Amino acid sequence: MVVIETPIAHTIRLNGKEYDYFAGNNYLGLANHPELKKAAVSAVETYGINVSASRETTGTASVHLALEKAIAEFKDKEAAVVFASGYLSNTILAEALQDRYDSVFMDEMSHPSIRNSIRGTAIPVHLYRHKDIDDLHALVRRHAGKNPLFMTDGIFPLTGDIAPLQDIAQLAEQVNALVIVDDAHATGVIGDNARGTPDYFGLHNHPRVFQTETMSKALGVYGGFIASLESDILDVRRKSSAYIGSTALPPSLSAAALAAFTLLRREPVLRTRLSENTRLLREGILSLGYETSTDPTPIIPVFLAVRNEAVALSVYFQEHAVIAPYIHYPVETGKFIVRLTVSAAHTAEQIERVLTLLKRWRNEREKT
Repeated sequence: MVVIETPIAHTIRLNGKEYDYFAGNNYLGLANHPELKKAAVSAVETYGINVSASRETTGTASVHLALEKAIAEFKDKEAAVVFASGYLSNTILAEALQDRYDSVFMDEMSHPSIRNSIRGTAIPVHLYRHKDIDDLHALVRRHAGKNPLFMTDGIFPLTGDIAPLQDIAQLAEQVNALVIVDDAHATGVIGDNARGTPDYFGLHNHPRVFQTETMSKALGVYGGFIASLESDILDVRRKSSAYIGSTALPPSLSAAALAAFTLLRREPVLRTRLSENTRLLREGILSLGYETSTDPTPIIPVFLAVRNEAVALSVYFQEHAVIAPYIHYPVETGKFIVRLTVSAAHTAEQIERVLTLLKRWRNEREKT
């Protein structure tokens, strides 16, 4: 476990030593942005630390409403709802839509928040092979009821690859299915308007596709949100026990998120830098002969065949002042992964240091 002593940025300090930080999910470098911190501090002065109530009783502050309006505008949707936990987004939306589906089909590498969203219900759940639309179709033919639900990550957090959402949506049209795409790692990152995976595939406002999202990755804050038709958002507020029973997102985080959405729209250069840094690191890793994913996302895994090698590489990085963790994740991939994540704040020099260490590590192991 890495115990951080400083704000999250492209560098951090541990035990008095500075490290290049290629970990976490601070994709746009906003987690320590002065405008977000200023907004949060101001909200603490105005509202205190916590509203200490659920949204549907006495837990709604004016900043919550302002944030929801800003999200709806950013997402080009009729309405939005925010809540304290991005992890609960899938549970909240699955509960809100529960009258509209009778079977569920999930990508086998889905995030635990997707798998747990249906747990405790009597609804049958089927796992299809990772990104395999033919396997999904075959399972639907064998097991679907009248109204299936497909669930997948948009960007898979372990491997950085993008779900084939265009194919999934097309199949959904054929079999009367709904689609929930967990866009925790996609919103603010991909799509012409930074709206996530549907935006990336030209599926914005597709009537069968719903997104669950978080503000804890690219936006640098915390909390979850859903943006959709006003009727869908009303269903969330009325039908989801996970939403109804949860304490509201603290006003300070809501204010910081509001500032983050403002920055995202005002400074497209953040995404330009992220895209360029992503390209530089991924192309460099491939040129060295390492196996990695090829989709244009800032999650760049180094795939290794042996667990001990992955652990050794992560340790080697840290010994040379780079944090890039070996990921032991509750999803089976059949591979061992050192996951590098890129930020808009990383410099070309930092990326070059990582590539130099990868080349040196392999050369040293070949000599032994």
